[in-house]
Amino acid sequence: MIRSMTGYGRAEAQTASGRFTVEMRSVNHRFGEVLVRLPRDLAPLEDRVRAVVQTRVLRGRVEVTVIREDRATRTKTVRADVDLATAYAQALKELAGVLRVREGMTLAQVAALPDVIRVEETKEDLDTLWPQLAAALEEATTDLVEMREAEGRRLAEDLETRLLHVEELARGVEARSRGAVGEFVTRLRERIAALLGEVPVDENRLAAEVAIFAERSDVSEEVTRLRSHVAQFRQDLRDAEGAVGRRLEFVLQEMGREVNTTGAKANDLEITRAVISMKGELESMREQIQNVE
Repeated sequence: MIRSMTGYGRAEAQTASGRFTVEMRSVNHRFGEVLVRLPRDLAPLEDRVRAVVQTRVLRGRVEVTVIREDRATRTKTVRADVDLATAYAQALKELAGVLRVREGMTLAQVAALPDVIRVEETKEDLDTLWPQLAAALEEATTDLVEMREAEGRRLAEDLETRLLHVEELARGVEARSRGAVGEFVTRLRERIAALLGEVPVDENRLAAEVAIFAERSDVSEEVTRLRSHVAQFRQDLRDAEGAVGRRLEFVLQEMGREVNTTGAKANDLEITRAVISMKGELESMREQIQNVE
């Protein structure tokens, strides 16, 4: 069954580093694109996050957002940059010699100089965090895919209804085209009689005109190909696996080609009306297919 490209998924993960919320939103897109937004300290995990989504979502634009809801307390370390402090002391000593002033720096004053003392947080252990975050990503992705599948079922029902209408109209066109030749002969005889009165009709010339009309207005080949495309579309719709949206777009395009040719050949008002109705159905189907994975 086909899947829509529109969906939403959400999951949470409680870890030693805090609670995370994973949200996914997807919309239609010609190709597959995954945009990932992570807290800055989780940026190295971007490729892993994208890979999890791409294994389940083949087409569409997916926005993945990972939000840290609360932050666990991290161990902090105070570090002294001895080399920097030594360089400060040497520079101050040289400055005192140049200015001819007494040296009087205390330890507290040296420690107060920029970057001599730094407070550092322990870095996130991403390898430890990843399994829990990956589980939340899988859950959110499953939620997203289920919503896309549910929307896909609704799309398939609508497309199937429109296919049935196109088939019904095609049968009407085929039946009407067979009777159109007979009506053309009747109208042609009436016109000739109105123009020539009692003058005998040249049956050979009349037969030639009828043959030309029948050849030009014959839409049996177009209707046959249209039926074949409809059958292919229905099969792809029912047996869809993975991304079939572009394949359905191609088959729909071929259906439109046959309908247009039928309209160009038609020399009958009822056939023309049926062609207009088929074009309307195909246009509605085209809009629906734009959202199929």
